[in-house]
Amino acid sequence: MRQIQFREALREALTEEMTRDERVFLMGEEVAEYNGAYKVSQGMLDQFGSERVIDTPIAELGFAGIGVGAAMNGLRPIIEFMTFNFSLVAIDQIINSAAKMMSMSGGQYGVPIVFRGPTGNAGMLSSQHSQNFESWYANCAGLKVVVPSNPYDAKGLLKSSIRDEDPVIFMESELMYADKGEVPDGEYMIPLGVADIKQAGSDVTLVTFGKMLKIALEAAAEAAKEGISVEVIDLRTVRPIDYASVVKSVQKTNRLVIVEEAWPLAAISSEITYHVQKHAFDYLDAPIHRINSMDVPLPYAPTLIEAVLPNTKRTLDAIKAVMYK
Repeated sequence: MRQIQFREALREALTEEMTRDERVFLMGEEVAEYNGAYKVSQGMLDQFGSERVIDTPIAELGFAGIGVGAAMNGLRPIIEFMTFNFSLVAIDQIINSAAKMMSMSGGQYGVPIVFRGPTGNAGMLSSQHSQNFESWYANCAGLKVVVPSNPYDAKGLLKSSIRDEDPVIFMESELMYADKGEVPDGEYMIPLGVADIKQAGSDVTLVTFGKMLKIALEAAAEAAKEGISVEVIDLRTVRPIDYASVVKSVQKTNRLVIVEEAWPLAAISSEITYHVQKHAFDYLDAPIHRINSMDVPLPYAPTLIEAVLPNTKRTLDAIKAVMYK
């Protein structure tokens, strides 16, 4: 095992897949000459050339459409958005073309494409650059949505996403690119739609994904000091969701807390709450609690950001609430 950064794990996945399959190429703003806005693609222009690492104008709708057309014609594009906030400009190509093409063509055209880039709060970037659209994209039939939480998962999930035959939304975090974690030498893949138990426990199930995993583990560690054993589940993908792993855990712990960065209405946590109460209601010893961002546009001031977003204290309070109801 090596300790490498989140961005380096992504770069290894991209490099390995582009070396393995000449149909794979990377396209987006500043991915080539500038080595990527977050240095994920550093050195890749020199390695693969300008026909496979392609800089674009600030025109998300245009280069997303080029990617969809390329995928329909046998290539395997990776489209990088500088932030998923900018993907709103390209949403027609993502939702109405990529997601629906297989169905509308009667199976004649697949769209094996990955749309990737950072999502959520990145610190003092204010409302238009700090939004979470995981549940938006997860609500669209035809898309798969991946949200890794650490370098190991990021590499294995990205390789699987590139090889997948369906369009994949791959959401990272600007605040995680420098995070380090253990990643083995050599190739490995992580299947989409399979959650991971990051910490076993017996009293409370705590479900999360993406960078909220740090908060979940911190809260679980604080709960352990008070004798509460928390099982932490990282969904890793939010479409498809590994409902079975969540239900199995709740059947063991009899309690559920969900923490996610997005707004509360129509969130991933809402979907999990519904599914658990439907399939494991008789096992629940307390109402399900969920921790979300406050229902406001994210402010600019650090103190207000801290007040709006999920944090360790709010998560720990929820754990105690379901434990001691």
